[in-house]
Amino acid sequence: MRIDVLTLFPAMFEAVLGDSIIGRARKAGLIELNFIDIRDYTLNKHRKVDDYPYSGGGGMLMSPEPVYRAYMSVAEGLDYKPYTIFMSPQGKVFDQDSAVELSKYRHIVLLCGHYEGIDQRVLDEIVDAEISLGDFVMTGGEIPAMAVIDTVARLIPGVLSNNGSYENESHFQGLLEHPQYTRPQVWHEKSVPDVLLSGDHAKIEQWKHEQSLLATLKKRPDMLEKAWITTEDAEFIKRNS
Repeated sequence: MRIDVLTLFPAMFEAVLGDSIIGRARKAGLIELNFIDIRDYTLNKHRKVDDYPYSGGGGMLMSPEPVYRAYMSVAEGLDYKPYTIFMSPQGKVFDQDSAVELSKYRHIVLLCGHYEGIDQRVLDEIVDAEISLGDFVMTGGEIPAMAVIDTVARLIPGVLSNNGSYENESHFQGLLEHPQYTRPQVWHEKSVPDVLLSGDHAKIEQWKHEQSLLATLKKRPDMLEKAWITTEDAEFIKRNS
């Protein structure tokens, strides 16, 4: 999978995504990440990429030409249009389902805005979708783009050691993840649940599922409305409500 990021701050991405799991996946050739500096594509000798908005008000707006030229440095010559996403507080809120869908694309471009935004004309010309991390505003699209890259990349086959590394995590199956424990068996007078020491895999899997239901009920009951649950699950939730 290839992901190109159009940004004013490419060094931010290398600092965060250059190591750990994503860094290793890049070195292994499982994912290609390119961070394109929009300033490199301005015609202004001072590398200026913004200007005053016609609508007035405070702040500056990113000009369309540098953004378009940066985009064309990626898209020109391709026999397809890369799926292009603008990181925007006006976009659809990003979730695990969104990540799974994006992981199916072979080539994604993430556009990071700054200042008061980007000239609408270039957005209309190149953007296929807008994505937000939530109903709040950040100073730029870089941190949201990093979150999208990290979430999507770990779904690509081979990036994680096995599919189970993410298939049992929170949100993947519509429920929150069950509690987890490691050594020592007793810590601060609190012991690991007996069922996890039993060696009975069927009971352990049942315990994990029930704990996921309880965690979701306690922390995110809204998720239960969309989660796929059995009649037995519904009865268990009712008993523990």
